[in-house]
Amino acid sequence: MAFRLRPRLFSALRPTSTLRCFATEARLTPDHVRIVEVGPRDGLQNEKKTIPLETKLSLIERLANTGLTTIEAGSFVSPKWVPQMASSAEICEHLLKSPPQSQHKVAYNYLVPNVKGLENLIKVMDSTGVPAETEGSPSKPATSTEISLFTAATESFTKANTNCTIAESLDRFRPIVDMAKTKNIRIRGYVSVALGCPYEGPNVSPAKVADVTASLLEMGADEVSVADTTGMGTAPRTLELLQAIKAAGIANSDIALHFHDTYGQALINTIVGLEHGIRIFDSSVGGLGGCPFSKGATGNVATEDLVHTLHGLGMHTGINLEEMSKIGSWISGELGRFNESRAGKATLARIQK
Repeated sequence: MAFRLRPRLFSALRPTSTLRCFATEARLTPDHVRIVEVGPRDGLQNEKKTIPLETKLSLIERLANTGLTTIEAGSFVSPKWVPQMASSAEICEHLLKSPPQSQHKVAYNYLVPNVKGLENLIKVMDSTGVPAETEGSPSKPATSTEISLFTAATESFTKANTNCTIAESLDRFRPIVDMAKTKNIRIRGYVSVALGCPYEGPNVSPAKVADVTASLLEMGADEVSVADTTGMGTAPRTLELLQAIKAAGIANSDIALHFHDTYGQALINTIVGLEHGIRIFDSSVGGLGGCPFSKGATGNVATEDLVHTLHGLGMHTGINLEEMSKIGSWISGELGRFNESRAGKATLARIQK
């Protein structure tokens, strides 16, 4: 199938009207893109060296001051399986009691793999007396507490990641969704390996991805992030996937795209998503991240690179690229790792002249 970019990249394509609630905006305008920052959770969870709680909180606080409106803050998983996320309860308590100063309402998102994970999150909320949605005050910024649920588009990956089938993973989510709704907690679903699986190869069925995505939305997810976990996605296959999702009757406003940059295709695939009308994308400051179940998979597309590309295309994100670039450099230094953001390094070189 031949693929070419249409010359009028951003024609008047408005999000479909929906009853689903957005994290921080009532509606997304055609030229606005919401970026979901996944660095503090997805970006840090595979780091081998223990990261101090103070560093994690500092990262989140810095990010909250860039204009971001959604930040993955932690994961209520067993420390036995993901030791780096052992401090998520403390992070959650801190953000509820003393949210960072920000110009906008910020949604803080936490991965919950099962009912116990959500129960532990709710315990923290109940202990602080802070509800899932706050209006804020002159001394305390408005915040939202959200959760994420993960499944995948292939049986092999789901088995390796959660030791169950796709159908079983969806069944496990139903009581979590029901419990979250009683607390007014917004729910984000993830469909991993949507454009390539480390066990089954690059040709993942677009129809299967659409089916799993629809199942998450039907059970009550407010948004689903379709993830190229391995970075195998190409422009033609990304387009094919989005066409399958549209054919399934799923609105663009219910979908986010989550690209890893293993093969250097994340920004190209992002443009395909933009052309198709997607206006929510995930990224990680400094290109942090990886996947323990996908050998060789690199981190998420760097937030700095994504912001630079979007702004260059005339889109609006509300994010300060210079501040984000400083954070990418800082956290890379804290972790003793290479800064993966080209735009971030170039921006710093320019402003430091």
